[in-house]
Amino acid sequence: MAISTPSSASSGSSMAALMENGDQLPHVLAVDDSVIDRKLIEKLLKNSSCKVTTAENGPRALEFLGLGDHDRHNSLEKGNVSKVNLIITDYCMPGMTGYDLLKKIKESSVMREVPVVIMSSENVPTRISKCLEEGAQMFMLKPLKQSDIKRLKCHLMNSGN
Repeated sequence: MAISTPSSASSGSSMAALMENGDQLPHVLAVDDSVIDRKLIEKLLKNSSCKVTTAENGPRALEFLGLGDHDRHNSLEKGNVSKVNLIITDYCMPGMTGYDLLKKIKESSVMREVPVVIMSSENVPTRISKCLEEGAQMFMLKPLKQSDIKRLKCHLMNSGN
């Protein structure tokens, strides 16, 4: 298991602030086209006291976040953008890759501060660098383990300081 993080980590303060609050569980959006991987990530996150919402692809994730093509204008006007503290997405998905999803999230004035973690079963250094340069908080190799989720939460809490 390898975790890559950018040298100049962006703020994870939304996650850190919520976790210090203690009243609510951090809300994580997990995106993966594999139902098995989605269930595994959901279980690991719930074991680490996270509220989890899952999506099977990039367009569904954008729709949940209020960034879908048909609801982009409505969500900004009404302010009904879904509140998540972290987005964790697979890199290789049909239609829209995790990198494409990352770019769309970082282009959004509303969602750009939300940390995005990319995961992949393939350790491709150029892919990892590209994702981190585009604003990914971390790049993690699958399959994820409980220790990876604990490390992820620690990193996100510390990066807000």
